[in-house]
Amino acid sequence: MANRVAEPMAVEIETPSGKGAGDENFPVGSILIARRFWPHVMRFYTFARAADDIADNPALAPDEKIQRLDAFEAGLAIGATAPESAVILRDSLVATGVSDRHARNLLAAFRQDAVKQRYANWSELLAYCAVSAHPVGRYLLDLHGEPIATHGPSDALCAALQVLNHLQDCGEDLRELNRVYLPEDWMVEAGIDVTALDAAEASPGLRRVIDRCLAGCDRLLDRSEPLSGIIRARRLAAEVAVIQRLARRLAARLRRQDPLASRVRHSRLDVLAGLSAGLGRLVRL
Repeated sequence: MANRVAEPMAVEIETPSGKGAGDENFPVGSILIARRFWPHVMRFYTFARAADDIADNPALAPDEKIQRLDAFEAGLAIGATAPESAVILRDSLVATGVSDRHARNLLAAFRQDAVKQRYANWSELLAYCAVSAHPVGRYLLDLHGEPIATHGPSDALCAALQVLNHLQDCGEDLRELNRVYLPEDWMVEAGIDVTALDAAEASPGLRRVIDRCLAGCDRLLDRSEPLSGIIRARRLAAEVAVIQRLARRLAARLRRQDPLASRVRHSRLDVLAGLSAGLGRLVRL
């Protein structure tokens, strides 16, 4: 498929942060993905990364962020002048027949990030995950032609990954973006407020809130457990098995380590355990 180059924009829309697929917690378009799908996965990721960079840019006012994200959404329509990453994704969606609703849902989440800085409770946080995380899994499933029965466990897995990422970044999100993704009601019950996230280490109250979020992630991961077994595409099933194992191990690390004191990340042993799970899935299929 030939790539189309976006027409020049009167104002530069994208604000790249320099982050890429290698900076993510979990594999993006890894070698486990079938070669014919890999370019499309990367186009979707590039679109999402570019839009996310706008939502997270501290130099842009909320209204400016939304205007730029609106330009991304306009770019999903045929014939619209748009940022290059939107045009490239649009061509990919036309070539594969995958709906643009997943990309549009992500843009709804990024618009929300531009104006919403607090989450009242766990249910509200999961509602955010429904537009910020679920679309990623659903895009991959649709690209591979998987049945709708895979959506429920995929949604649970993607929501868990999103919350784990929020827990990793809880201090940085407050300091750099004034965003708090921890449920406010749980913080009140623990006797803390957002200032607890600006400390050098987690207080006992904050530790209780983090552990409560991790218990919620465990429930989500339990619901996601059947996913790798019901996906028909062998290589995608293996990728999901890797991600599920990595998510479990990251959750365990977040229980043992303090995300305020240092960056909690996968170890080489965690990565090897994830690859082992993926290879095991390939062998069993």
